[in-house]
Parts: sequence; structure tokens; C-alpha cells
Amino acid sequence: MLLGCFSSIAHAVEVITHPSVSKSTLTTSQLRRIYTMRQIQWPDGHRITVFVLARQHALHIRFSKERLQMFPYQLDRIWNKLTYSGLGVAPIMLNTPEELIDAVRNTPGAIGYVETFKDEEALHVVKIKD
Repeated sequence: MLLGCFSSIAHAVEVITHPSVSKSTLTTSQLRRIYTMRQIQWPDGHRITVFVLARQHALHIRFSKERLQMFPYQLDRIWNKLTYSGLGVAPIMLNTPEELIDAVRNTPGAIGYVETFKDEEALHVVKIKD
């Protein structure tokens, strides 16, 4: 029972968005739809730009497993299928968490993730409900 009380604290990976995104809470299912490129617009109609770290980056692995409840190879398969079939595009891949933060900060409609984040006016931290 005590473990359940701390389950939200155990998630050190934070989801961040550009301030233009009005959504402050997402379910795990909604987040998974965004990162598998099945949801490409926010509820207000603005396009979602998805940023990720390289597949071998430790933070990407943690984000995939903890937040999306998927393995990174599953995401790769989905993104490759979309790209090679011409039905969609993969997320924009960046090399460092700092690059990802800058990209989200400077791209309206963007979403990304960080390990720990100090609240800034330039970005929003999104709460994830299970």
C-alpha cells in the first residue's frame, strides 16, 4: 500500500510541452498515441511536433518503459513502418537533453521529455495520469 502512494514520485521522467499547448494533463494512453504518431494534433487543432532522444540514450529508454510502457524497439518499429510506408513521419530525434529542451522551447505545439525539470515560463510540465 505504501508503494502505491509513491508511484507518481518514482517517475523521474517529466513530459514537457511548449507554452502554446493548453493541455496540462494527459493519460498514459494519450501520451502513447502521441509518441506512436497516431495523434498528430492537440485538441485545439494545432499540430503536435514530437521530439525524442536517440534510441540508445538512457533517458529515452527510461521514458519508453516508464511513461509509455513500451520498449524502445517497439517505437522504432512503429516509426519505421510509418516512414517507409509513406503514411507518416517519425519524431525528430536529438542527441542531448539540452537540445531537446531547446527544441521544445522554440517549437509551438512541441512535446518532449526530460529527467528532471525546474519549472520555467518557457515550458510546461504535463501531468501524466495512469
